[in-house]
Amino acid sequence: MSTEPAPQHRAYTWQDPRPTVEAIGQLSGLEVLQGIGKGLLPTPPAMDTLAIEPVEVEPGRTVFELTPTGWHYNALGTVHGGVLATLADNTLGAAVYTRLPAGTGYTTQGLTITFLRPVTIDTGRIRCEGTAVHVGRRTAYATATITDPTGKLLAHATTTCLVFPRTPQEAAQSTPPTS
Repeated sequence: MSTEPAPQHRAYTWQDPRPTVEAIGQLSGLEVLQGIGKGLLPTPPAMDTLAIEPVEVEPGRTVFELTPTGWHYNALGTVHGGVLATLADNTLGAAVYTRLPAGTGYTTQGLTITFLRPVTIDTGRIRCEGTAVHVGRRTAYATATITDPTGKLLAHATTTCLVFPRTPQEAAQSTPPTS
């Protein structure tokens, strides 16, 4: 057993999220997410940080994918549950967002995830499919599954989201500076 593992390095870039945030006032959630998918709007920096990629976006349904790598690992040599929870939270929220009109925001009110199998680099690219089950004026509910390349279930998640009106001015004020 080596006491001094080889150092690893990771670098990545992200774009200023303000154009995406500002689009909330003019575009529906579906249009914002389609703009991100087409490269017309910046991907949220949190997704760039974990290398979560949007793959499919349609009304009430989204698919995001992630390829596990060493920097996703915990001390046990598996992908940290928080990475999988973030993948699920992004997918679930996006599924809800596809059903929201322009000027409407949402936030995760509760997230429940059940892990069924460990995920490692050897698992290969994982897929999270989210479905908006109910989207009302004030709350929304969605479910998601995380599967391996063979379709084997790795985790299941649910969310409740708080839905609220969002003006362009509020969005601009809440956008953090980039640095």
